[in-house]
This record gives sequence, structure tokens and C-alpha cells, in this order.
Amino acid sequence: MRVILNKDLLPLGEEGDVKDVAKGYARNYLFPRGIALPYTERNIKLFESRREEIELRKVQKRGDAAGLKEKLEGLVLEITMPAGPNGKLYGAVTSQTIMDELTKLGFKIERKKIDLPGNSVKNVGKFKATVKLYENASAELSFTVIGQEIKIETRKAPPPRPARRRRDEQESTQEAADTAVAEIPEMEVPPEIQAAAQEAEEESSDSSLGEE
Repeated sequence: MRVILNKDLLPLGEEGDVKDVAKGYARNYLFPRGIALPYTERNIKLFESRREEIELRKVQKRGDAAGLKEKLEGLVLEITMPAGPNGKLYGAVTSQTIMDELTKLGFKIERKKIDLPGNSVKNVGKFKATVKLYENASAELSFTVIGQEIKIETRKAPPPRPARRRRDEQESTQEAADTAVAEIPEMEVPPEIQAAAQEAEEESSDSSLGEE
């Protein structure tokens, strides 16, 4: 289906461009949002009457792109990321990371316009990215990735217990053992054994008197 773009829609085209698209895409997305109009005689005449106005806007966009290119290529962009001692990042620098850093500096650049070789950076160092601007214009953005080393704390061994505390614990353990022994009930001696023992004691006593 042929349509005329009413607004810029990258990468499809710019305002005033005539494009062939799928019917469903046109009816469900482009037409409801006012991004495009059907390619009809009436709409063709409408855009022909706006041709000069559209061309003036394109000239303005080219000028803005040239100014943005100069600013980006003169920029000193530093990105700090957590990294290990060997310079390897805990994570990665992506086009989203660069977009966020540029936003902090006041630049409004879409993530999809930032082309990063290899799609990501995983080490500290100096790198370059390409930022697509208007039409075929682009800027070469230089940035430096700085590693921020993360210190891992090790657990300290508990201090040794004082000697007095160990001695108190040993005495407490001994007292507990003595108490347990004291609580053991005495065994009863059978009556016949008690009688035999008493008889042997009396005989021993009589023998001692006879010797005297």
C-alpha cells in the first residue's frame, strides 16, 4: 500500500516521502497516529502545496545536525563503571549507558542512533561510538571507561577468650560434675552381709584382748 509520510519516521523516511508499506501497518499504526496519509490525488496536491515548507524544515535539520556533530566530537565523555583489578568491568557499557550519560549532559539522542562496535564494552580504556544524525550525517563520539575497583571485606576471626573466662567455665563444669556425683544414691548393704561383718569385727576384737 502506498502512503505519504506526514511526519519523520526513521528508518522508514521523512515528511513528504512516498513509501510502500503493508496494509495492516498503515491502517493499524501509521494512519491512526497521523504519521502518514493515503496516497490519493487530494493528499498529493496537499503535500505539493507544502513542499517549500517541508524543504525549509529539512534545511533547518541539516544545520542542527552539523551543530550537534561539532559538539559531540568535541566532547570529553567519561564513564565510571565497577571493575576488577585487571580492568575487566563488572557489567558492560552499552548504547543505553552512553545515551544515559549524554542525557545528563543535556543531549537528547535516541539509543537506536548510537552505534557501538561489538554492541558493548567490557573493559576500561578509550573507545569510539558512532552517533547517527540527520540524513547521512554522523558524529564520532570518543569516550573513556574508568574502572572503579570494588573492595571486598573479609570477615575477621573472633578474638581469643580471656584466660579468666576459660578458668571460670572449667570451674563451673567441675562443680556440675561434683553435684552430679553427690546426687547418686548410696547402695544398701544386705542384712546378712552386715551381720557377718559385725561378727568378724567382734572376733578380731577378742583376739586382740587375748594377746594382751
